[in-house]
Formats: sequence, C-alpha cells, structure tokens
Amino acid sequence: MSTEGTGVVLRAAGRAVAHCVTRPALSADHSPRPYLHPVTTLAGRTVTEVLPEDHVHHLGVSVAVPDVEGCNFWGGRTFVRGRGPVALDNHGTQRHDGFKLCDPDGFVEDVSWTAGGERLLAEHRTVAAVPLTDTAWALDLTFSVANVSGRDLSIGSPATNGRPGAAYGGFFWRAPKEASAPVVFGPGADGEEAVHGVRAGWVAMCGDGWTLVFAGATETTRRDPWFVRAAEYPGVGSSLAYGERLAVPAGETFVRRVVTVVADGRLDRDGAAALVRKAVAS
Repeated sequence: MSTEGTGVVLRAAGRAVAHCVTRPALSADHSPRPYLHPVTTLAGRTVTEVLPEDHVHHLGVSVAVPDVEGCNFWGGRTFVRGRGPVALDNHGTQRHDGFKLCDPDGFVEDVSWTAGGERLLAEHRTVAAVPLTDTAWALDLTFSVANVSGRDLSIGSPATNGRPGAAYGGFFWRAPKEASAPVVFGPGADGEEAVHGVRAGWVAMCGDGWTLVFAGATETTRRDPWFVRAAEYPGVGSSLAYGERLAVPAGETFVRRVVTVVADGRLDRDGAAALVRKAVAS
C-alpha cells in the first residue's frame, strides 16, 4: 500500500485497484466516513461512484447506517415514521483513528462513530485485495463494531421506521450509473425484484464491461438480506436491520464480512458462483 493524496492505494496482482479516502472533507449532512473510490477492475474500469446527483451522500464502498439510536450515519434525510424523509440535524461522523496495519494488499483500520460529541461505536475494519484470475480480484471487507457508549443501542433502517423495502444500512457499494441499468441476478433468481430483500449466498451486478459479485462470507452475514437497486440507481448492500432493529447492548460487538468479486466482462451464473467459491475460500 502506498500513500497518494488524501488516502492510501490498495493493490492486487501488482496493480492499483482501490483508493481508500480516510478523512474526506464533506459537509456534516453527508455523514463523513472513510470510503473506497475509485475501485477498478484489473483492466482499469471504474466500478464505484461518489457524490452522484441522484444520491449525493453515496460514497463508493463504505459502511453506512441510517439509524444508530436516531443518529444518521448514512447521510441525507432521515426517514421518520408518519412523516417520511425529513432533513434533520442528526448526522454522525465516522472518524478514521489510524491504521493498525498497512500492507500493499490490505489494511486494518480503527474507526470511531461519533454523534453530538459522543463516541457511540468503535469499529475495527479489515480490508484486503485478493487476486483470483487474470481478469478478477476480490475485495474482502470485515467490520467489527463495538458499542462503547456505556448504554444499550440499536440499529434501524427506513424499513424498520415504516418504509417497506428500504432496509439499507451496513456494507454498501455504489456502482457507476450508465446509459442502461445493470443486470442483477442471484444463485437462482434474475432481476431486481427477485434478488432484493432475499437471503442468498451471493448476488451479482453486471454493467458495461464489468461484474461485481457480492457474497456474505460468514453464517451471520448470510442471514442479512441483500439490498439491491438497479433501475433507480446501481447499488448493492447488506441489511443489518431488515425486519426489526438490530440490538447492540452496551459493551457488545457485532461483526460482518462481505467479499466482493470484481471482474472484467460479464459473468454468467456459473462463472459468478465459481469465483465466489474461490474468493471466500482464499
């Protein structure tokens, strides 16, 4: 890993494939947080987007949560039951505290989640770039989040706050918007409606010359349904709070691990499944 500008560069197979921005200069309503952008295929095709016009608080690859005990670590408006999306002064910040480890192919990062002057959560994030083939590599991201507030907390989503289907919050990857909506599919399903909100080992998104395959790499992670958007905008994430809020008692920790295959070209179902098996086993 090397330092370039305001962040660090992650490499796979000797090529720069991701830039980690540690402390972005963003307004408070964007819920500033560390993120990865640009993330590219081995051939150099960019597969992330930041600050898009449709959702200016989307930041490449990040861990973002819209409701931590009423504090917004996602950015933008907050969905309030009975009122809908409301602009509130409730945004939190994920502060990069430093790297425990920096290697050319990965890093271990400490992150503090603070809101209203209070440190609510302490995160230990591990990110690694794993070569798979001549045309594919995998981004392996684990986040371990501890409640350090001294009181019980819970994590919610617009879905748990009254907006069905909007259970975003957790790992989130914003892909670039192209002339045509991306193709999305899972192990046994095709299309946005068929894969959104479903618990599956993996879900794939194919754009113009690229494929992303997202896989839950632990049993706990695989219990989180996928949040998938294709027609409105291209994005895939996990749902920490799908049908109910996620309780995080004082002093407790929750952990999730998502491995994402980043491939040149369009993979079919068999090709996606094969690379997921290789990536998760690496």
